[in-house]
Parts: sequence; C-alpha cells; structure tokens
Amino acid sequence: MPVTPVTPIAPDAPGALDFGKLFAARLHAARVRPYLATALFALHTVESRRVPTMAVDRHWRCYVSPVFVARTPVEELAGVWVHEVSHLLRDHHGRSDRVARERGLVGPGERLRMNIAADCEINDDVYGDGLARPEGAVDPRSLGLPEGELMEDYLRLFRLGPRTQGLVWLDCGSGADGLEREWELGPEGAHGLSEQERDAVRFRVAQGITGRPGDAPKGWRRWADEAFHPPQPWRELLGAAVRSAVSGAGAGEDYTYGRPSRRSAGVPGALLPSLRHRPPRVSVVVDTSASVSDAELGSALLEVAAISRAVGGRRDLITVVSCDAAARAVHPLCRAEGIPLIGGGGTDLRTGFATALRARPRPDVVVILTDGQTAWPDTRPPCRTVVGLFPRQWPDRSWDEDDPGYVPDVPPAWARVVDIGSAAAAR
Repeated sequence: MPVTPVTPIAPDAPGALDFGKLFAARLHAARVRPYLATALFALHTVESRRVPTMAVDRHWRCYVSPVFVARTPVEELAGVWVHEVSHLLRDHHGRSDRVARERGLVGPGERLRMNIAADCEINDDVYGDGLARPEGAVDPRSLGLPEGELMEDYLRLFRLGPRTQGLVWLDCGSGADGLEREWELGPEGAHGLSEQERDAVRFRVAQGITGRPGDAPKGWRRWADEAFHPPQPWRELLGAAVRSAVSGAGAGEDYTYGRPSRRSAGVPGALLPSLRHRPPRVSVVVDTSASVSDAELGSALLEVAAISRAVGGRRDLITVVSCDAAARAVHPLCRAEGIPLIGGGGTDLRTGFATALRARPRPDVVVILTDGQTAWPDTRPPCRTVVGLFPRQWPDRSWDEDDPGYVPDVPPAWARVVDIGSAAAAR
C-alpha cells in the first residue's frame, strides 16, 4: 500500500512533532508484528495538539500529540501504534455504531464506555513478545473483567464508576467508538482511505496472519478467520425472521428506563420509559454427522459467534445443539470456541428441531447449520427457521457412501436458506 509522505516541521520548532521518533516506533512495531505492517504503513499521520496521546478516525488517519511523543519511549510508542491500528482493523467504529443503535446508547459517556470496551478487547493479548505495554493502557484485569471477550460483551459487564474514573481522558478517536470529533478531518478531508482501500488493507493483514498462524495471538487469528470467511448477515436474517414471526402488538419489545421516552418532556415531574426492541432468542442446531468436515464445523462456530453479535452480544439468548442422528445436550453460549460439537454418525436433524423447540422459553428462530443431507420435519415449526448449507462441489448436493445415486431432500419451502462460506445471497 503506498504511504502518503508527510511534511515534517523543523525539529527545533517549539513543540514540533518528532517524526523521526514516531516513525522509528512504527518501524519497531512492524518488525515485531510483521503481519500488521501493511496496516501500520497505510495510516496517514496528522499532528494534533487536541488529542491526549494518539487517535484514529474511521478514514485511517492517525492524529498524534507532539507532547505525548516527546515524553514516551520508542518501545511504548510502538505499542500505541499497534493499539490504534487494531481499532480500525477490528471495525470498532462500525460495531460501536451498531451497538449504539441496537441498545439505545447515546451521549459522550456511552461512547467513552465503548472506547474502554474496545481497548479491553485489544489489550488483553496484544502486548509482549517484543511489544512493550504503554503506560496507562486499559486491560480487562484492571477493571475486574474476564479476558478474551469482545467489545460488545465488555459493554454489558461494566459501567462508568470508581474503577473507570481515571479514564475520562481516554480518546482514541472515531476509529474506536464511531463518534466523529471536531478535530478530525472528516470524510472529505485529505489523505483518507476509500472503502475499497480499507478492505484491501484488511485482506493483506489477514493473509499475513493465516500465513504465519503460530505468530499471532488467538484474538488476531479469530479475526483473520472471519476476514477470509465472512459470516452471513445474521442481523438482517434474524431481524427478518423475527419481524415475520411477530403477530401481536408489542411483541419483541420491552420497556426500559435506560433511555427515557421523549414524551417525558410533556409530563413534568414524571420519567416515562421508552420501548426497546428485544433481540430474538435463537437456537442453533449444528450438523455433526460424518459427512460434515472439521473445517465446516469450524465455519459453524464462526457463524455462531456472528449470530451472538447479531443479537447485540446477548449470549444468554443463544443455545447450541449438536446433532447427527440424535440430538446431544443443549449448551448455552458462553464462548463459541468452547462449544463441544459431538457426533460423527448418520444424520437426522428432525431430532435437533425437536430438542431446540422443547427449550423454555421457546426460541424465536431456529438456525440449522448443515450439509443438507438429512430428513426434514413434515410440518412447519412454530417459529421461523434459517438453514445454512455448507457448500458442496456436486451440483445436486448428493452424497452417500452406500448409495452413490442418493439425492437428499432439499430444505423445505418454509425455511430461509443461505449458503455458508460463500457470497451467495439468501434464497
């Protein structure tokens, strides 16, 4: 990716940004994290005295405080470079915007919480192995939170209070929480990357991580897997399913005082709650029969993680059933990587349907992840169904080791069907 040159201020100018020190730190970051080099050198540097340390906007500009660079060792500056570019690679700005819409989070305090949660997602495993931890870096342990979670999960686990009082200075820019600052150059400013250029950078970084999997932390490997295997747009799929299932007034909604109703202004002295959409309860049935490969089961876990994000990180709303010819135990979702997928026999997902529907409260949506070689229920379930099909090379999707002429039943017409691991649109 070509790097846009910068015009440095004379080194002896009062308060001038020390570009030599700053770029030496970036070079050190690229040496110890070579898979991030493309992203590090794609950032355009902007000197700013309005940022406390370093910050990024969603257009891949990096705003740098001259005072911060002057007082920070090169080794720690390298860690800040990696931290800031991690916000952009992990799309924290887009994810923050979605969470804000879905949970009704408004105001600078909530955006600060998003910045802190995004920092926790990055900092739990980014330092070490040649990359120094910057002074004051936020991590989950300092807030009494578990490690290895995503930004959306951390947002549910803490509130602003005594433990976060010392973080009011934190500002990583709109690239971390989605809220544009006055000091940012904005979409029309110079040296921003286009959407296509940003996608190209992410793809090159993902290539570097998958090419040297032993060198990248677990969080980065998970990110790279999803970059090469974009999960289905579950937010739209589940939203459409729930809207179709809603039959009564107010279904799928609940009242909350977290965001007071606008009608409160007309009732002095009273605080009225607002309506908040309730995310759907989802039961995921994973085909674990012998015809499903380990790679496809890995894809299934990626889809489960994506479904969790689609319901706003509410893992309590998701259960997972592994099923071959018989349904196994129902597992509440704690972490997608920890779900045991047991099976290896024949296939009959009708038992998986029955197990999922016996859950209480009953799911709003049942998601089936399968290669399609199964019998299907004769009658339509009392909730919406989305079927994710693993790709097969054979046009008719036929396979049976005992009967080469076997052609499996196609998913029923009442199910929404998508192809897992491909760009094909939902049918």
